[in-house]
Amino acid sequence: MTEKPNQQPTILCLSSYEKGDDFLRECKRQGCHVVLVTVKKLGESSYWPREAIDEIYMLPSDELNTQPDITYAISYLARTRKFASIVALDEFDIEIAASLREHLRIPGMGETTARRFRDKLAMRIEARELGIRVPEFSGVINYDDLKEFIERISPPWVLKPRLSASAIGIKKIHSGEELWRTLDELGDEQSFRVLEKYIPGEIFHVDSIIWDGEVVFAAAHGYGQPPLNVMHEGGIFTTHSLLRGSDDEQALQQLNRQLLKSFRLVRGVAHSEFIKGEDGKFYFLETAARVGGAYISEVVKAATGIDLWSEWACVEVAHIKQQPYSLPPLKNDYAGIVLSLAKQEEPDTSAYTESEIVFRVHKKHHVGLVVASPSVERVQSLIANYTERFYQDFHASVPPPDKPTA
Repeated sequence: MTEKPNQQPTILCLSSYEKGDDFLRECKRQGCHVVLVTVKKLGESSYWPREAIDEIYMLPSDELNTQPDITYAISYLARTRKFASIVALDEFDIEIAASLREHLRIPGMGETTARRFRDKLAMRIEARELGIRVPEFSGVINYDDLKEFIERISPPWVLKPRLSASAIGIKKIHSGEELWRTLDELGDEQSFRVLEKYIPGEIFHVDSIIWDGEVVFAAAHGYGQPPLNVMHEGGIFTTHSLLRGSDDEQALQQLNRQLLKSFRLVRGVAHSEFIKGEDGKFYFLETAARVGGAYISEVVKAATGIDLWSEWACVEVAHIKQQPYSLPPLKNDYAGIVLSLAKQEEPDTSAYTESEIVFRVHKKHHVGLVVASPSVERVQSLIANYTERFYQDFHASVPPPDKPTA
């Protein structure tokens, strides 16, 4: 439903994690009535911008996607509130948001489209059918299909959860024996996995804003180490802007536009990842209808002036109010981040004094710096220098989680 012009639009935001404060603030700034539903353990968190939230509700479980409780709860709220929009601030809430939209008949991404942005098997099948290059893969469903895959495609392979995010739960498999043993351990959970050929190469991400089915903004970046290596080998996370107009940047922009248009994302934001194999070709890895994690939004903002969270809110509000959306003026700088777990509870980065530092991460046992410059070479130089220094000054590592943690 679309709110009448003289009504204050009510936006329902769902989040299982502490994120999206700028989204909430922008919605409030534009005159919306903001309702936040989160989990009990986060409901009292000091993270949330209380001044931007009109109502906050907490579910007693550790996750929002608990049926039928979440549908009962939101339907109860809907008795006295007309929700103009339902927004999932975190990737793990995308499916429940889609389900609620379908149940309450509220415009926005439905369950079929949401599946393309959550299910790693569904998105691979869709991309392959569209002619977008993907690594060879197989669903872990039919054993004859799986046997054919492992006989045809030599290891190593990568076993990925279909519905997880980032590199959580991903396992590298080196033999058929190891694969069958792992599947036995998974039991009934094995069909929630996808098996993929491991392709070594550089990994890139493109972060986008979509309006009326078109990509109106996109920024391409390259990871230092693949996120899988960082999570499983305890490295330092880095990413930086690509040189605008370079062959890689142009190829990624074109691929990203083709992907998001074909996946029929009407409006919002997207974070898509691609790998450039040793053959020099780009392959699609995954996409998500969310703002990228690991402070990627701060990198995009430092380079372009675009706050993905705020602009996402502007897109939602413009749709509700039946108004046009246009991007604010862009900067043409370059930016990057160095991010690591830290052995210190509150790492001291005061010795890092370069004028290009535009953002410092303040989170217990984490250390991170975002740098920006008109020169891509300067950004790359600072990232390389800080990576070495972080290993000496701060770096710590822990075993990778099998499941998401708040």
